[in-house]
Amino acid sequence: MTVKHLAIAPEGKKSLRLNWTNVAFFTTVHALALLAPWFFSWSALGLLLFLHWLFGSIGICLGYHRLLSHKSFQVPKWLEYAIATIGALAMQGGPIFWIGGHRQHHAHTEDVNLDPYSSQRGFWWSHMLWILYPRSEFFDYEIYQKYAPDLARQPFYRWLDRYFLLLQIPFGLLLYAIGGWSFVIYGVVLRAVLLWHSTWFVNSATHMWGYRTFNADDNARNLWWVSIVTYGEGWHNNHHTFPNVAKAGFQWWEVDVTWWSIKLLQTLGLAKKVVLPPSQRMNQG
Repeated sequence: MTVKHLAIAPEGKKSLRLNWTNVAFFTTVHALALLAPWFFSWSALGLLLFLHWLFGSIGICLGYHRLLSHKSFQVPKWLEYAIATIGALAMQGGPIFWIGGHRQHHAHTEDVNLDPYSSQRGFWWSHMLWILYPRSEFFDYEIYQKYAPDLARQPFYRWLDRYFLLLQIPFGLLLYAIGGWSFVIYGVVLRAVLLWHSTWFVNSATHMWGYRTFNADDNARNLWWVSIVTYGEGWHNNHHTFPNVAKAGFQWWEVDVTWWSIKLLQTLGLAKKVVLPPSQRMNQG
């Protein structure tokens, strides 16, 4: 299997042919995750929770999503590359693939032909079937890189997009050296499965259930329990209404853990040009 965007081989435009390589890959990882009870230790559980936050909140939510996809704030280039590498370790695809697909989603939300994970095709399509039935317009590098030309121009991101899966080898070896198979099962396999589904719930659940604060043109909704497992990404109606804003939770009860990290970076002088919600911009203007 190749390492490029989870070995997904496009089958032709708008094809809905099942990709058995992807089925085998995701089935194997899910099956290995079932071994977790036999390798349990409290230290492994702690590692799982830490890496779920590090790769999920910092790598995916803060890095791939708010920093790279929407440019809702800026950090020094060395820090940007470090955060993008953390995102690549989440095993959710290379940065150009992830950002390109997400920008397609925002440009054509709910369109059954142009939105990679349109909820109009049903819960399971938007949750994971879009990966198992890959369409070339979303998985062909020559197409999706056009939605992320700012990243495709940079050799580092091109390399990371192609070889992101290889990062799991040294990472897995490091975990094995520290804590044996227990750390590998919990830190690589179980963590990947839980983080996959956490992120996928943003594509599926928050386009079907929850409340709408803003009368946006799509079906994105605010859903509290998705925000818990995604560190703030579940306030999806807020995000789709103001996609370039660095903060997803606008009300006091809309807890946004990822925003806390952005605020910390801002306090340390590492995050600049942080885009705030309109009401806060007016209050500070």
